[in-house]
Amino acid sequence: MIGTLSKFKSALRPIGHVNKILARNVSHFTYQPDEKSPNVDGERTKMNMFTAINNAMDIALATDDSTLLFGEDVAFGGVFRCSLNLKDKYGADRVFNTPLCEQGIAGFAIGVAATGAKAIAEIQFADYIFPAFDQIVNEAAKYRYRSGNMFDCGSLTIRAPFGAVGHGALYHSQSPEAYFAHTPGLKVIVPRGPIKAKGLLLAAINDKNPCIILEPKTLYRSAVEEVPVASYECELGKADVLMNGNDVTLIGWGTQVHVLREVAERAKNELKVKCELIDLVSILPWDRETVCNSVKKTGRVIIAHEAPLTNGFGAELAASIQEDCFLHLEAPIARVCGWDTPFPHVFEPFYLPDRLRCFEAIKKIVKY
Repeated sequence: MIGTLSKFKSALRPIGHVNKILARNVSHFTYQPDEKSPNVDGERTKMNMFTAINNAMDIALATDDSTLLFGEDVAFGGVFRCSLNLKDKYGADRVFNTPLCEQGIAGFAIGVAATGAKAIAEIQFADYIFPAFDQIVNEAAKYRYRSGNMFDCGSLTIRAPFGAVGHGALYHSQSPEAYFAHTPGLKVIVPRGPIKAKGLLLAAINDKNPCIILEPKTLYRSAVEEVPVASYECELGKADVLMNGNDVTLIGWGTQVHVLREVAERAKNELKVKCELIDLVSILPWDRETVCNSVKKTGRVIIAHEAPLTNGFGAELAASIQEDCFLHLEAPIARVCGWDTPFPHVFEPFYLPDRLRCFEAIKKIVKY
């Protein structure tokens, strides 16, 4: 811990000015819409990410009368407005507020799903999901297995805003995906924008396994795309190759994908290095085939995520890549992650794996 703190402090010394801190804070990433849209007929309309999520839940509620949506302040639209107007449209019996009790929300959701109804439970911030941890990993994840496949709570979807937002500090900025990735029986997914958010959420709602969808909260308003109005699903467990390259494989998910896209463009222009960018999309299960095929081609890989370095999901990726691709590697696998400290407030810009840190990792790995 002491060594980590000294590294963290050393990262602060070159800046030392509030204006520079603020400048880096607002320029953490630039959102780039998806170039490829789902193969869905019909109208498309401009949506930001929270509107796309709202649209997906609207479709789910309209399609199946058993679908329930609930959580803290959900009936009022939620703190991020994802459920706006849905109570008025579908009634207080199907869209409703719960007590401020995450364990109760998860337990009730498991019970709803166990009856065969579809439960969409919102945890107001992913940081608040830990009181519900026992219900999710010991009940929801094991329900099917412990009953010998006689019973399940597969119609359960848990939504939670997660990740850095610019001012969230230690209780509103955490990335807990690795905790749940350790649990067989769950599916864990992270969208990078409105198109994926709608398709992944609808796929999760219709999946017959308990799903956790972690929504990067900083993208709720900043991410805007032309989204199909009709219902569609994005495949769970499948990664997306967003940029093709032969020199370095870059792997991220959520907001970090947009950081890595900018870094890849800079590496191409300044270093003449062509990076292959992979959005992992699905944390559990994850797309081992797509990742390893890319690494076998490039021989170099950098994994970047906002969660702390130690035991972050990047460690699982690194171990698996080493296992499958060892003879193809031209350099050690690199990870660019959050520091092993609580998530800071004013020092958030120095905590994040931003464009500068990721670009330095590319420079280092191609020179190895």
